[in-house]
Amino acid sequence: MKNKELLLVPGPTPVMDEIYDALASETRGHTDPRFVETFKNALANTKKLFNTDGEVYVVAGSGTLAMEMAIVNTIAKGERLLVISHGYFGDRFTLLAKAFGIEVDVLQSTWGERVDSKLVEEAVKANNYKAVTITHADTSTGVMSDLETLVPIIKASGALVIVDGVVATAALQEDMSKAYGEDDYKIDIVLTGSQKAIGIPPGLAIVAFSQQALAAREQIGTVPAYYADIHNWRAIMDNPAMYFATPPVNLIYAYDVALNIVLEEGMEKREARHIAFGKAIRAALRSYGMTPLANEEVAAPTLSCILYPEGIDDAKFRASLAKSGVIVAGSLAHLAGKAFRIGHMGNTTAEMLEQAIVVIGEALQEQQLQVDIEKAKKVFFQQLEAATVQS
Repeated sequence: MKNKELLLVPGPTPVMDEIYDALASETRGHTDPRFVETFKNALANTKKLFNTDGEVYVVAGSGTLAMEMAIVNTIAKGERLLVISHGYFGDRFTLLAKAFGIEVDVLQSTWGERVDSKLVEEAVKANNYKAVTITHADTSTGVMSDLETLVPIIKASGALVIVDGVVATAALQEDMSKAYGEDDYKIDIVLTGSQKAIGIPPGLAIVAFSQQALAAREQIGTVPAYYADIHNWRAIMDNPAMYFATPPVNLIYAYDVALNIVLEEGMEKREARHIAFGKAIRAALRSYGMTPLANEEVAAPTLSCILYPEGIDDAKFRASLAKSGVIVAGSLAHLAGKAFRIGHMGNTTAEMLEQAIVVIGEALQEQQLQVDIEKAKKVFFQQLEAATVQS
């Protein structure tokens, strides 16, 4: 890859050479037939990624815009939203809802744990929620939600299911045609961004709506949005030669190439690879005396939040890694300084993670912690092989 540093934050993630090449292609006008054809292909592949018979929207923006598009187009002022939060980014739905006058309740887990599904069941039975949000994997805690359990509970209540796939899409399957028990118990919206497991630079907000979610938009009528109103984007998504707001032409080039890579690998293999990477990197870091915040039963395959052994200075640790060309992220909120976050998704390879294990071990040794780097590497590849066989 052309990357000079090993970017292992929870997004952006490493970018492959062919994606960089697409990004560096000659910029064309956004109504140029050649670009229009590329955009059409990318939109068709977005539908394939989510296996939806609904509609998809790919616009210039971040995952936060995608979150806003999801709720403002389905929940009217005064209606109720339930947020299932496993960390910082689940909580963001609360702020978004309040900004649009939506009544919001929150079920907040202890960081590193899941919200008890019984609490969700009690909440949806006791209240008339228009929608419920689920963060598929939370970027702050590395906790993965259990869609198999949550989707049927929510759909039985009549509420829409909104899945935040920002740090899960293209790594974990988010099949909008899948029935979770009953035929009509399906995911209604998946929202995501471009820079996580899809593996291109930041800049695209991506949202998929089911037919039921689209019907909810029609029932609302006028929404308190302009750029985020899917009505304003529908003509462009049907025919990218039309104009509403200028698309990020070169990012669409890159997105088209990235989706081809994702679909060629296939989501079953892709999910298995991410699960294997997650288990293996956490096992290797445990051999250093580090502790993943989330236990394996709830841990996300795409990133991990790792607690330091006693006596490790966070700033010195991450600075040492950066000096060696490995970039990880600090932790958030009350875990700041007590943990770091490492991404292992998208275009990340086993060789990259092996390099990270070595550099992390060296950084710990600099702070006088006795660790066995060769043992950690051995644990990594043993766990990787075991997880691959199981899948």
